Amino acid sequence: MIKIFSAEQVRKADAYTIEHEPVNSIDLMERASVQCYEWLLAKLAGRNPVFYIFCGPGNNGGDGLAIARMLWKANYMVRVAIPDEERKYSNDFRMNHTRLRESGIKPVYYSEALSWEPGESDIIIDAIFGSGLSKPISGLASEVIHFINRLDSFVVSIDIPSGLFVDHPVQKESPVVNADYTLSFQFPKLAFLFAENDLHVGEWTVLPIGLDAEMIDSEACSNFFTTKSTIKSLVKVRRKFSHKGTYGHALLISGSYGKTGAAVLSSKACLRSGVGLLTTHIPSSGYSILQSSVPEAMLSLDANDKECSRPPDLSPYNAVGVGPGLGTSAEAKSLMRLLIQDCKIPMVLDADALNILSEEKTWQAFIPVGSILTPHPKEFERLAGKSSNGFETLEKLKEYCIRHKVYIVLKGAYTITCTPSGTCFFNSTGNSGMATGGSGDVLTGIITGLLAQHYTALDACLLGVYLHGLSGDLAADESGKQAVIAGDIIQYIGRAYKKIESITAD
Repeated sequence: MIKIFSAEQVRKADAYTIEHEPVNSIDLMERASVQCYEWLLAKLAGRNPVFYIFCGPGNNGGDGLAIARMLWKANYMVRVAIPDEERKYSNDFRMNHTRLRESGIKPVYYSEALSWEPGESDIIIDAIFGSGLSKPISGLASEVIHFINRLDSFVVSIDIPSGLFVDHPVQKESPVVNADYTLSFQFPKLAFLFAENDLHVGEWTVLPIGLDAEMIDSEACSNFFTTKSTIKSLVKVRRKFSHKGTYGHALLISGSYGKTGAAVLSSKACLRSGVGLLTTHIPSSGYSILQSSVPEAMLSLDANDKECSRPPDLSPYNAVGVGPGLGTSAEAKSLMRLLIQDCKIPMVLDADALNILSEEKTWQAFIPVGSILTPHPKEFERLAGKSSNGFETLEKLKEYCIRHKVYIVLKGAYTITCTPSGTCFFNSTGNSGMATGGSGDVLTGIITGLLAQHYTALDACLLGVYLHGLSGDLAADESGKQAVIAGDIIQYIGRAYKKIESITAD
């Protein structure tokens, strides 16, 4: 796992490294700048752009000056802009400013740089303000950001797009650089993981700069970014003498008249997760469809022809998933009331199960402790209330999980798994091709299948979400994002498992 530090924790890690390595702050800056320089060289692939580098007065600007010097020494054309308020320059900025001038480059002030005319093939480097920014940008720096955003050139932001805050939302009127790529030092920034900042952040990568590993390990943190090696460590080894009983018996309660496809998708995904046995409880009208579409699943038929109205005896099962295609009829509500009252085994609640709970607010207090809820953003909004930004949503998510003692898998570009203690894990797989009907039903099937195989609730969430996203990535690689359908995700679960098994290191 990669820890997602706050801005204050990043400053603390910097200071600790400088004190205990020991290393001078200017040398730590040089280390970070080398990482950016080498990333840029790797991405250029024979191109010969002009670099237009905008540097602020602090240490982020110092990074930009050091990068400019390295590019200049590598024989690239470089133009550098700095603010004219010399009294605000940090010590490390001043040192790199001197080094840059000694290497033969004379920076210009912002006012002159506003007349530059970079071309589409040139590269803008934004090193104006870093993760220490604490207030909206104004004045000439604001004009520079608007100038950058009007250009057609490729924009790379150093550490964080200037104007973006690490730990809180940006005011609507405050300018922020719209980067094509962001190079983040040592840690991802929490702000990168929210939809409203996508235009500003673009693609991002984390560059290691050698901050003290012991300090990072010991520092308390409640937000994490999942890594492939962590996920590999979760996968259970299948033993030679195991049998279907070893891998559990899952129950899926899903489907209604006209929505039997949801039951088909969740059932197929559950089976592909590796579960030993699956029983799917459906309205009796879905019998022929399920029996022919998913012959590996056993069926439990509801007495109602078109709705699931009552759960079956739960004693044979190791886990139960409920919700895909269930509907919100009176019959479905009756089933849900009985289920949350009587269920004593691990449970996954999705789709219409969540919609019923959002309509019957008092029932939420009776959700069995340790249950897993898998809402998309609108379903979570109906459960917990509206939010105006990603930071607020994250706080509501943590509050809900702590209050109800449940796990929530909040689906999105970086699907978040939140625990009953309020710890959050952001997923690192998946793509926009998975924004298609039925994708969530597939995830419900996978997580339910993992729970039945005796994975812990947290491990089932983390592995299930990662596996689901990786399957979607493999499907998109094959057919293109636009053409991915939920059934494609199921077809690639096996290949996703194999890819996880082949992981060697992050």
